[in-house]
Amino acid sequence: INQFVGPVEKFFNEEVDSKKIDRDAEIPPETLKGLKNLGLFGMQIPEEYGGLGLSNTMYARLGEIISSDGSIAVTLAAHQAIGLKGILIAGTDEQKAKYLPKLASGEHIAAFCLTEPGSGSDAASIQTRATLSEDGKYFLLNGCKVWISNGGLANIFTVFARTEIVDKDGTLKDKITAFIVERDFGGVTHGKPEDKLGIRGSNTCEVHFENTKVPIENVIGEVGGGFKIAMNILNSGRFSMGSASAGMIKKLIEMTADYACTRKQFNKKLSEFGLIQEKFSFMAVKAYVMESMAYLTAGMMDRPGFPDCSVEAAMVKVFSSEGAWTCVSEALQILGGLGYMKDYPYERYLRDTRILLIFEGTNEILRLYIALTGMQYAGKILTDKIKEIKKGNAGVALEEFLSKFRDMMGRKVDYGLVGERGVVHPSLEASGKKLEENIHYFGASVKGLLSRFGKTIVDEQLVLKRVADIVINLYAMTAAISRASRSISIGLRNHDHEVLLTNIFCTEAYFKNNYAIAQLEKYADENLDDSIKKAAKQVLEKGAYICSHPLDRTF
Repeated sequence: INQFVGPVEKFFNEEVDSKKIDRDAEIPPETLKGLKNLGLFGMQIPEEYGGLGLSNTMYARLGEIISSDGSIAVTLAAHQAIGLKGILIAGTDEQKAKYLPKLASGEHIAAFCLTEPGSGSDAASIQTRATLSEDGKYFLLNGCKVWISNGGLANIFTVFARTEIVDKDGTLKDKITAFIVERDFGGVTHGKPEDKLGIRGSNTCEVHFENTKVPIENVIGEVGGGFKIAMNILNSGRFSMGSASAGMIKKLIEMTADYACTRKQFNKKLSEFGLIQEKFSFMAVKAYVMESMAYLTAGMMDRPGFPDCSVEAAMVKVFSSEGAWTCVSEALQILGGLGYMKDYPYERYLRDTRILLIFEGTNEILRLYIALTGMQYAGKILTDKIKEIKKGNAGVALEEFLSKFRDMMGRKVDYGLVGERGVVHPSLEASGKKLEENIHYFGASVKGLLSRFGKTIVDEQLVLKRVADIVINLYAMTAAISRASRSISIGLRNHDHEVLLTNIFCTEAYFKNNYAIAQLEKYADENLDDSIKKAAKQVLEKGAYICSHPLDRTF
């Protein structure tokens, strides 16, 4: 690990001038050259193609350091987490041999072209088109892509476009295909760099394709199979946001602690005030949980056979992006007026962090994805049970009824996490029990929702948001408890501090989950969904705030 971490840390501490990058809105060529020399453009490209061949876990570890500059982090991530990822996960041996070596060295930079002016979250609605030539040797590509990170720097683009294919039943269908497009193919132009709130040094622009000739051997995967590839690319890249956000918050804690322990008001150091202490606890808990989730997920992704961790990665992304945003805001608050000034890095962190809730899938869309993917699985189990009952298997139905009745009578919940045989250390037992209880009642809640809404659950966004929030908390609790348990059992230093942070998080998450589960009941007083929708509808119909002004006298 240290052969990579040391030099990268040294480079970011000594060679990177983040203030200048933000002000000039570009990364200087010598900084880019330094990043290339460190091999950071080829972190996950296998060594045989000239990359570093890092595991997901090691990639996440370096991400902690790289995140100290948002513009550099985005430039590197756009290049490898999405830009060249298609070649890596679905490319042929020929495509890999042709493109990966120059991408690994950074001689060529990659970009990912999916989003269009009329197609953001609804990625399937893209209009860019690729038409097969008469001789069948190449495609002609036409269309416009927007907000393309590295769009002005890239030599290689992964582009998604509509193609006409003959379906199995012989009809013509429009399907999305992924292409490797070289700038040198011709007909590739880009607009001027966008002027952004944050990550200002990263290059973001429109990219236009006009009759660009793409040889058929540059199709990634199969013709018509591009949408799945796009989703796989995005799904596999999201987990690293967790370690990157945690790395940033750890740095913020050091910077603000230094200030809080020296600044005096009312003859006391800031660090002695309860409301300031609360902010430090908040940041430490968030960083710990993010880190736990990120490395648990990276570890799962590194297992042989690579299990699909797209839901876990989405949970890491939602939790970390929102956690990073609130932590930066709290850190800025600790410095008060100073935090608001350009002389200090806090306002830059605040601007840079805001994008995390938007890109690589907005948190709203990801919440729906998390909830629906989980419920799809739960729904399948439930459907199988209902089929059993319909077959006249009354035993199953009776068993269902009895278990429901036992639960209502307050049966103790036990999944074997705690106690004699349990995997959880005694000092975390209370948190383990809270997790078990949440899981149990959440399971019953999901069952109720599925039988209540059936297929229309997909349209119940406020319900799905709650389901997703509970699931994210459950995954976060699991990650923190298992990490803290491991730290005790192998005797890591400060493991008692880890237990403390885990217990704080799990207790808070437990009560939030209980409240959300209560809101999911059909006639819950806690549930304001109908009122919320009604208020929104009235505002939107008029397109304005519709209350009379408090100074109005006419009725």
